[in-house]
Amino acid sequence: MLRIQNLDLQNARLFIRCDFNVPLDEFGNILDDRRIEASLPTIRYALDHGCKIVLASHLGRPKGVDAKLSLKPVAMRLSRLLNHEIIFASDVIGEDARTKAEKLQNGQILLLENLRFEPGETQNDPEFSKVLAAYADFYVNDAFGVCHRAHASVEAIAHYFDAAHKGAGFLLQKEVNFFHDALQTPDHPFTLIVGGSKISTKLEALLHLLPKVDKMLIGGGMAFTFLKALGYETGNSIVEEELIPSAKQIMQKARERGVKLFLPVDVVVAEEIKQEAESSIVTAQDIPARYIGLDIGPATVTLFEEAVTKSKMILWNGPMGVFEIDKFSHGSFELAKFIATLQATKIIGGGDTAEMIHKAGVLEKMTFVSTGGGASLALLAGKKLPGIAALEG
Repeated sequence: MLRIQNLDLQNARLFIRCDFNVPLDEFGNILDDRRIEASLPTIRYALDHGCKIVLASHLGRPKGVDAKLSLKPVAMRLSRLLNHEIIFASDVIGEDARTKAEKLQNGQILLLENLRFEPGETQNDPEFSKVLAAYADFYVNDAFGVCHRAHASVEAIAHYFDAAHKGAGFLLQKEVNFFHDALQTPDHPFTLIVGGSKISTKLEALLHLLPKVDKMLIGGGMAFTFLKALGYETGNSIVEEELIPSAKQIMQKARERGVKLFLPVDVVVAEEIKQEAESSIVTAQDIPARYIGLDIGPATVTLFEEAVTKSKMILWNGPMGVFEIDKFSHGSFELAKFIATLQATKIIGGGDTAEMIHKAGVLEKMTFVSTGGGASLALLAGKKLPGIAALEG
């Protein structure tokens, strides 16, 4: 993979694709700026080389222009973090963006408006990406979180730059290196913890990682497809009926390879996914009708803690329950706090898992927390990511 530190950037015009897809509250305030902070090393490196810098990112999934998903709050936060003026363009390829890009001086930073306000971004439109490429002489991708997307600012744009004029930023390099090492040369015992709502989103990753791990812990909503495959009563819990054969296949392969697979032995259930809903703890074998499994129970937390205790490497992707609701967050939080105390390499997948670790208050205790949920899953499934393939020399 081509790298930013191998580019001759002195006083150059540089386009950096960042990932500023941060959560906002109803008033447009940024709730978590970790993704903005993660971009700072690459931006500072460009400033140190006197570059004219054009930054671009998406925010959310707008259907056309949406003022609630403007990057203006990001420009303000970035300016404070860098202690540097950020020039903001009110469009992406319109007159305002073009004029401000042309007038950039060395050491100045321009942030374009939300890329996804333009349909050409998600369509990987070569004409749209050509206009973006014209803003600069060099292209750097530092947005790991979207590298699994063949989008214009991620994939198509890279084709307008040769090997001497494009590369990966420091965040993207760090992400790829951590997941590469985890897959190629893991420390053993290697434990995989998988959660989240559905097995379908993680099936390929599970099958790809199975030969590499010593233990596999499965929680979250996806656990109920496995429990159903064992013939257990799952009530109204989420079950992907069409993937029950896949769950059986994974359990069979685990037995054949000597991988210890752990499933919940008790769960927290309620009739509704609400904080005020009345909840109780039941065995995982017999969830009552009308009830939904929404978190792992205390016995499962103890079981999972014992299972990970001697691990030298832990890879965690997907929460153990509906952690966004306090009543159903205890399983995820208790396991996270326990893992934080271990002397092991602890790699956390992005997306909901990173948010959960942050909410549990143990972010700083983890070895590495990814900024990309879907991208990390794609890497774990052994896929070649379009954004990374576009940077190969």
